[in-house]
Amino acid sequence: MNEQPARPDPEALLREAAQEGFGRLKVFLGAAPGVGKTYEMLSDGMARRQAGIDVVVGVVETHGRTETAAKLQGFEVIARQSVAYQGRRLEELDIDAVLARRPQLVLVDELAHTNAPGSRHDKRYQDVEELLAAGIDVYSTLNVQHLESLNDVVASFTKVRVRETLPDRVLDKAEVEIVDIPPDELIERLKDGKVYVPEEASRALGHFFSKSNLSALRELSLRRAAQTVDAQMLDYVRAHAMAGSFAAAERLVVAVSEQPGSAELVRAAKRVADALRAPWTAVHIETPRDGTFTDAENAQLAETMRLAVQLGAQVATVPAESALEGLKRFVTDARATQLIVGKSNRSRWFELRHGSVVDRLVRETPDIAVHVLPMREGAAPQPASPRSRAAWGQPQGYLAALALVVMVTLFGTLITGHGRTTNIGLLYLVPVMVAATRYGLRTGVVTGLVSSLAYNFFFIPPTHTFTIQDPQNIITVLVLLGVAVVSSQLAARVREQALLAQRSAMQNSALAGFAQLLTGIGQREELARVLSAEVGRLLDADTVLLMPGEDGLSLSAGWPPDAHLEMLDLAAARWAFEQNQPAGRGSDTLTASEWLFHPIAAGDKAQAVFGLSRSDARAPLRSDQLPLLLSLLGQAGLALERIGLEERMSSLSQVQERDRLRHALLSSVSHDLRTPLTTVLGMLRELQATTPEQVEQLAVARSEAERLHRFVGNLLDMVRIEAGALDRTIEPVDLAEAVASATHDLRGVLRDHPIRLDVAPDLPFVLVDPQLFHHCLINLIENAAKYGRAGAPIVVAARRDPQGLTLTVTDEGPGLPAGAETRIFETFTRLEGSDRKGGTGLGLAIVKGFAEAMGLSVSAANRADGEGASFAIRFDAAHLKILTDPA
Repeated sequence: MNEQPARPDPEALLREAAQEGFGRLKVFLGAAPGVGKTYEMLSDGMARRQAGIDVVVGVVETHGRTETAAKLQGFEVIARQSVAYQGRRLEELDIDAVLARRPQLVLVDELAHTNAPGSRHDKRYQDVEELLAAGIDVYSTLNVQHLESLNDVVASFTKVRVRETLPDRVLDKAEVEIVDIPPDELIERLKDGKVYVPEEASRALGHFFSKSNLSALRELSLRRAAQTVDAQMLDYVRAHAMAGSFAAAERLVVAVSEQPGSAELVRAAKRVADALRAPWTAVHIETPRDGTFTDAENAQLAETMRLAVQLGAQVATVPAESALEGLKRFVTDARATQLIVGKSNRSRWFELRHGSVVDRLVRETPDIAVHVLPMREGAAPQPASPRSRAAWGQPQGYLAALALVVMVTLFGTLITGHGRTTNIGLLYLVPVMVAATRYGLRTGVVTGLVSSLAYNFFFIPPTHTFTIQDPQNIITVLVLLGVAVVSSQLAARVREQALLAQRSAMQNSALAGFAQLLTGIGQREELARVLSAEVGRLLDADTVLLMPGEDGLSLSAGWPPDAHLEMLDLAAARWAFEQNQPAGRGSDTLTASEWLFHPIAAGDKAQAVFGLSRSDARAPLRSDQLPLLLSLLGQAGLALERIGLEERMSSLSQVQERDRLRHALLSSVSHDLRTPLTTVLGMLRELQATTPEQVEQLAVARSEAERLHRFVGNLLDMVRIEAGALDRTIEPVDLAEAVASATHDLRGVLRDHPIRLDVAPDLPFVLVDPQLFHHCLINLIENAAKYGRAGAPIVVAARRDPQGLTLTVTDEGPGLPAGAETRIFETFTRLEGSDRKGGTGLGLAIVKGFAEAMGLSVSAANRADGEGASFAIRFDAAHLKILTDPA
């Protein structure tokens, strides 16, 4: 077989072309804070600047490290953009200023940083992508725990979940430089105060910065950088059609077949891949011999492929004329570095006739390490198996070939009656070519033998005998027989290649057509119907699709539409959905089910479950059908994820529109009410009563007007919170004085509730905004008065502990329903099913908004010593200030 010339990979070329005109991103990757990423980035940037490159600093965070701050000397620093958020001014990267300055290279620290609300992009890596799209090169820094794919892994051993993450695709497109120091040296830097301030450093040493954690993070960063470099190298060599395996990282391939020992090969490949921490692929080379497999052999091959999928391998079926050529081509395209094959126990005579595939592999793939494992013996084939009958062809093929030989003989007899013709033998090549092309090699060879005998019997003197007198005629018959055999082989090979190409084209056409169908689907129900019908038609099977709902998995569609599942089938489907693994017939779990269930996943989470079954005794899938099914389900998973994103975007748009309308309504109503209400309240305060009845009526009117005034104030405060327009002035406040002032303003509301103050005068001052804190106290005390039992006291207490201070407001009312402790702080929340009725649901939401604006936390709980609810404001040590007497 002639080797095909290497050609560039189209997908790799497209990815390379997509980067034309874009800037280049270089990421300085570290295992943990303090390894020197920013320092190294500045050093590299200074070297580029001294080489004549136009370099500016967009964002560099020194974190108080003097060595890093010193490195900034000599750089042009772009002024940051100031963003207002909750009364504070935050500084972020000014993208427009960088784009206007348009340097050749910009330094942007902390790639995974989350921007302040109101910025153009939510994440800093999105800012960087905009700069790259403008053709500007970017240097940035990143810790390995900020990668989305490693977030869970890091949290599993550090017990710290990093909130700021970025997609792995950002790193995959970047040039990566590892910044690494040994864990012991990093711990020493931490102790010396070169990473964190001393208080934070001591806390970090006991948690995140342990030696075991740092060693594990170091290994993760080195391994992830190697994976990125390997993927980029493969893209380059594929785009440029370069030969060789380029073993920057190990890539493993295991060859499987219909033999029973293939399962052991797959398990061995899994062990080797785990030891090497390498990706691996199980491949079956589909040759013309696959068409002669028995049902048992097809089932064995499909089972081996399913086992490989369960163990985490990619699977592939490659059509080829021979196993050797197909395997050589696949490992070359996959850039594999190691190959695992099995060697069957063949006789010497068999190897002399057919040769050894393993020996040829070792000789013809010198760049690949070939692992050869012995294959265990399978059962002896039955004498009259369908495979042996299929190998020798079908009876109708021989009958058709014999009919063609008879027709050629009659035609030859007819033309020889008009004169002597010496080329009659060439006519017999026609039935040989037809038989070999349509019915296979062996039918063609038998037809060639019959044609030679017919030519000898009817046209070589003496005719009507098999005797040959003239030696030249013997040579003619032998040449005719040889030509017939060779022609049969060539025609059979062409037929096999055509069949392989046809199967491959059918699969590619099916995948392309299915992908085109999915692009126009926007509803889950429609996707379920299309997926069930298309897969059922392509694989000749009954199919079902189950999707999760309020009551668990339910049948969404089936092919045929009246498909039905038994209890055992539903159990297998639930297991497949929950474990994200195949279940049912042909798998390792709940094999008594008549259905084989595969999860449809998007990312690492199952979105739905697809099942298929055949009514006869055949296995659910053949080996060549499994990769097709997995590809179809993979496309369906992407379509489900797309539909889900579209639904969430639609819901988000509705929520945003609702919030916009609510904000406009609150702002309009509160402003329209405030002016007339202020006038009414002022007039009520000026009125003088002349009789006891008028005194009482004026008191009630003033009380209700003041309550309405507080309600309008709450509306305005909520608008300010949602708009992020709170202005804060943090200063020391005496808790005792603040509580006394709030109770004085609420004296009318508290006339039926005795107030009990338990706030010691020697408590430290709290660092808060006096006006916002006053509003918090008023709303908490008013809430306690509203829901507390009439005549029951309201307790305002403050307790100090080593970590800070807690201020509580406690009532003796009905308490909170179970599970409502957090929900009660939401806007317009009024708890149903409890005795806490009335109100607008704004007061506690305002308390929470104001407290968080000041950096405080607020919580609610039921009293442990009786009926009632307790609301607490928590002050950390940073919010306490002890004032000393100057004397």
